[in-house]
Amino acid sequence: MSKKAEDSCGGSVATDSRPATDRAAYTENLTETDAFIRSSLVPLDPAEEYKMGNKRRGLALIFNQERFFWHLRLNDRHGTNADRYNLEKRLMALNFEVRSYENYRQEEVLNKIHEAAEEDHSDADCFLLVFLSHGENDHVYSYDGKISVQDITAMFKGDKCKSLVGKPKIFILQACRGDKHDDPVTPCDTVDNDMKTNEVVVDASAVHTLPAGADFIMCYSVAEGYYSHRETINGSWYIQDLCEMLQRFGNSLEFTELLTLVNRKVSMRSVGNCNDRSAIGKKQVPCFASMLTKKLYFRPKK
Repeated sequence: MSKKAEDSCGGSVATDSRPATDRAAYTENLTETDAFIRSSLVPLDPAEEYKMGNKRRGLALIFNQERFFWHLRLNDRHGTNADRYNLEKRLMALNFEVRSYENYRQEEVLNKIHEAAEEDHSDADCFLLVFLSHGENDHVYSYDGKISVQDITAMFKGDKCKSLVGKPKIFILQACRGDKHDDPVTPCDTVDNDMKTNEVVVDASAVHTLPAGADFIMCYSVAEGYYSHRETINGSWYIQDLCEMLQRFGNSLEFTELLTLVNRKVSMRSVGNCNDRSAIGKKQVPCFASMLTKKLYFRPKK
């Protein structure tokens, strides 16, 4: 309710008789009309899948960094060649055209990625890129320098690579994303020279930048802030288990469901043989960030 009160000019104004607390709540809790969204009238099918019936599955790039220029002071990544071999085998089984690059320099890496983004992907289902390396903040390391993950993914956004618009763009990054296991520990990155035992080591530093735009999915070997483990003979935990799940379910399981299985399998591992005794028993959990808008299957090509 309101009552009239005389103002200084002799007129009357309406005053609110409600308590001050009620008036404050009223001014803070208003209902307003949002703009009309035409897309809300379009029915969404939760089972809708990406169209994967093109002539080609698509291009898969693998950048495998085992060695680094001395001035970077990064350890060689023993075991990464097992990762590269396993990925090549599994991706070719899914009908990808696989191109692998070993210990490329920064300029060479960027040129190869740029060339791939410039190609015509009109007859391809999707695109995939794997980077096996050390990392730091929002960068991954080439042989002689670091490269921004955001710069890599930006080459495949809709305004740069039109033939991939509306198609899945998959990025798999095997690198550390921090400096701890479950608790802070000394990095276990010293490896015996003869490499006869299968020890667990870590990939250096962090990767955490995500690209903007639909139809991207970023697959990380570990959650942000933690070490990613790599065995010096068998390869990294994440790539080992990803390849196993691709072998078993790659043709049948929706991709994000497959990645969830990979998360579970890696999380069941623990550090066994390691030079750093404080790392024994430590764990790892991968993660993925999906900007996919439909379900993604890699069913066999007819």
